[in-house]
Amino acid sequence: MNNQIILATGGYDHTIKLWRAETKDCIKSMQHADSQVNALEVTPDKSLIIAGGYQHIRLYDMVSSTPIMNLEGVTKNITRVGVQEDGRWMYTGGEDCRVRIWDMKTQICKRAFDCQTPINAVALHPNQVEMAIGSQGGRVYLWDVKSDAHEQCVPEVEASVQDVAISNDGNFMAAVNNKGNCYIWNLSSSSDTSLSTLQPKQKIEAHKRYALRCKFSPDSSYLVTCAGDSTAKLWKTPDFTLYRTFDIECDAWVWDATFSADSRRLFTASSDAKARLWNIETGEVELEYIGHQKPITSLAYRE
Repeated sequence: MNNQIILATGGYDHTIKLWRAETKDCIKSMQHADSQVNALEVTPDKSLIIAGGYQHIRLYDMVSSTPIMNLEGVTKNITRVGVQEDGRWMYTGGEDCRVRIWDMKTQICKRAFDCQTPINAVALHPNQVEMAIGSQGGRVYLWDVKSDAHEQCVPEVEASVQDVAISNDGNFMAAVNNKGNCYIWNLSSSSDTSLSTLQPKQKIEAHKRYALRCKFSPDSSYLVTCAGDSTAKLWKTPDFTLYRTFDIECDAWVWDATFSADSRRLFTASSDAKARLWNIETGEVELEYIGHQKPITSLAYRE
């Protein structure tokens, strides 16, 4: 399986499905009996899939489909999971207000950051040291994992931050909220501090309804936002003008989105129980991944 292009999907039907991304063939279906699947990630070597749900973090072997690690100690929903680029540690964030750093070998939580309010989103900076965090309390945090230094800001009062993202070139940070707005910051490193400096760039009225996710393309040329208005929208960096709107043409929430490695295609997951592969240049749907019985809330893709 390591030489295949893998798309993983998960959702409310307590199921994780692995697909051959280029053919829409379902390779296997795994039961996540503990709860719905809130977040997914595939490890860099494509040997494990990380799943976050209610009070559980499970790591499944991609070949045998069996859970080989169960990370315990969380009391509420896990909303985000991710892994460091060398696979040495992973991170989780959740409604218990904490971001945790887990050692992949010992399965021990090495460090935690308390945000005081439930966490909706966590994104790792390409420098593999800093993390952006978005909370239901409306705060965006930037946290240095090694030094524990951190900064915070409130982009919009009385608005829950639903997702955060950092571009792969390290130049931009984005956040979307439950009012449909997207905020962009210029991100720059400084020799005088261990933390990057945030400079507000612009506000985008991205969606008319609840925004859910934002993510930069691998080449940092696009930002995608998706929402409860049945659309995913593509914005061109660095001016963040609207390039294309992907409309799934049904009354459904677009829960998640991720790019192909060449930044030419976009995967979306939605509450109509379908994942889709879009051609960014034409705006057309190339493939539909059908098999889930309930809304798909999370995607993970690894080439």
